[in-house]
Amino acid sequence: MSKVSRLKKIVRFSNVMRIGSVALIVALLISYLTPLIHPQHLWILPFFGLAYPILVFLSFIVILYWAFLRSAKWSITLLLLVVAGYPYFLRLFAYGESVKLPENAVTSIKVVSNNVQIFDLYDEDREKKYTTRDSIFNYVINQQPDVVCFQEFYKKDNPTEFQTTDLFRKEFDGADHHQRYIYKKTGRQHFGVVMFSRLPVIAKGDVIFESEDETNYNFCIYMDVVKNQDTFRVYNVHLQSFRISKIQDEGEGKSEVVKGIVQKLKTAYPKRADQAIRINEHIRNSPYPVIVCGDFNDTPVSFVYNQFQDHLTDAFLSCGSGIGSTYVGKLPAGRIDYVFHSPELVSTNFFIQKRAFSDHRAISCVVSKVK
Repeated sequence: MSKVSRLKKIVRFSNVMRIGSVALIVALLISYLTPLIHPQHLWILPFFGLAYPILVFLSFIVILYWAFLRSAKWSITLLLLVVAGYPYFLRLFAYGESVKLPENAVTSIKVVSNNVQIFDLYDEDREKKYTTRDSIFNYVINQQPDVVCFQEFYKKDNPTEFQTTDLFRKEFDGADHHQRYIYKKTGRQHFGVVMFSRLPVIAKGDVIFESEDETNYNFCIYMDVVKNQDTFRVYNVHLQSFRISKIQDEGEGKSEVVKGIVQKLKTAYPKRADQAIRINEHIRNSPYPVIVCGDFNDTPVSFVYNQFQDHLTDAFLSCGSGIGSTYVGKLPAGRIDYVFHSPELVSTNFFIQKRAFSDHRAISCVVSKVK
């Protein structure tokens, strides 16, 4: 190959990198707007928030490329832009692990949260639901929590061979519970959320979403629990799901599947944002310190996360470590399950289940009131 041909290829590649750099700059700027603007105003914004970690990774590669070519204009511009998003970057990682209760802790309660994916009820292996249920229940009980929050919970009216609520209550020391379901008369089946408490419960309630209907089992419920004469309000949250039951990787109709997925995402984001706003209005009126657990179905760079992080503490960032990925399903989502709490409380011992028994890893945390 001649020197002229090589030079032309280098020039063409540099032009491609310039175009790519401009695209990265625009994409990063848009992703920084994601937590600030309601998705109903610009539906495509959440997709950039979802892609934020990938955009940062690509930016570092491009920065190294331009630095190697000693192009200060491009490398410094991209670097400054990445640094400008540092507050968002900090949401992706926890840098320290706190396992010791603070010396001034007066009351501590342990919470566990897990989306159980209806215990693999419809798996081709009919016996799998029993294995899944027993594995989840055994894991949670071994954590010795005070309060447990389940999402995508399933129960069937008695008589039934597949016990869930009654079985867990029995194994969980006869715990008090609160639940919210949609009910399918055919099959006498309930789908929704439930929470259990070993502690005394003085009140129970629901946060009603405008988007609720008979086919949607995304809910928010709460219980006021008492320990050592201190009262905490614990919320169990399951925000709007994407409702993508199956993704086809091969075969005809792939483009239609992709379009369908995009449409489901486009529909879910605004509903989830409205639900988050409604919950936070309720939280701000709580007479007690709050702990908010559940499946938020959104990443740390999102409008939904911002609604909670704005006035509550993210327990994982406070006392966890690593990237904290909680979703293990088909879509790349990362950390979408959270424990938030009032800023006057202190969290320790944040733990993410290593082996998931559903498409979500269980999370647990100890939250303490201090002097």
